[in-house]
Amino acid sequence: MSYLSKAVETLNIIESEEGPVITAVGRQLADVIEGGGILHTFGCGHSGLLAQDAYYRAGGLVPVRPITIEPLMLHEGARRSSELERTPDFVTPYLEKEPVRDGDMVLVISVSGRNPAPVDTARFFKKKGIKVIALTSLAYSDTQPSRHVSGQRLEDVADWTIDLHVPVGDAAMSAEGLDQAFSPLSSVAGTAALHALFSKTIEDLHGRGVDVPIFKSGNIDGSDAHNEKMIERYGRIGF
Repeated sequence: MSYLSKAVETLNIIESEEGPVITAVGRQLADVIEGGGILHTFGCGHSGLLAQDAYYRAGGLVPVRPITIEPLMLHEGARRSSELERTPDFVTPYLEKEPVRDGDMVLVISVSGRNPAPVDTARFFKKKGIKVIALTSLAYSDTQPSRHVSGQRLEDVADWTIDLHVPVGDAAMSAEGLDQAFSPLSSVAGTAALHALFSKTIEDLHGRGVDVPIFKSGNIDGSDAHNEKMIERYGRIGF
C-alpha cells in the first residue's frame, strides 16, 4: 500500500469512527463562537504546527488563536522542544499570562498524549472551568504510559477526545529489509480532523442563522475589506 493510500485509509477511519464526536464538538464550539468566545489551540513541536495551521487561515474560522510558547516550538531548537515538553510544570508560568477567559474553549494537540506539557495545559484550563478538546491517538494508551506525575494522559483530562488513529511511533510505512518504519501520518490526520471539526462548526452556525466569521483568501481581489472587519471584530486575538 502506498503512503497516499494509507493516508486515505486513515482519514476514512477518522470519518467513520470519529464522525459523531466531531459533530458533537463542532456543536459545542458553535455555542462558544455564537456566545462571543474563541478557540485557543496548543501543541508542542510538530503538534504546535497543527495548532498554528488553523490560525488566520483562508476559508477558516476567524476566532481561532494559537497558544505559542516559543521554547516549545521547533524553530527554537527541536531537541530542546522535546526536552521541555517532558518537563513538569514548564508551561504553567506561560499559561498564566494567556488571555483565555470564561466562554472560551481550548484544543490541546498531542499525538502520544503522554507528556507533561500537553497534560499540564489541559489540567490548567480545566481547573479554570474551560472546556478542553483533545486531539490525540489513542493507540498509544495501551503501550505508552503517561509521563505526567499524576499518571494521567491527555484523554483522561479532556472533555472530548478526537482520535487520530495513527500508529504508535506515527510512521505508517515499512519496507522489506528496513528495520525502521517511516512516513508519519499525524500531520495529515491532524490537519484533516481539525478542518473537519471547523467545517461542522461553520455548518452549525450557518444553520442557526449566525453571521459566520470566516476569513477570505488575501489572494482574491476585494477580500481585504472583509478580512479587516473580521480582524476588528476579534481584536482580542491580536492578529
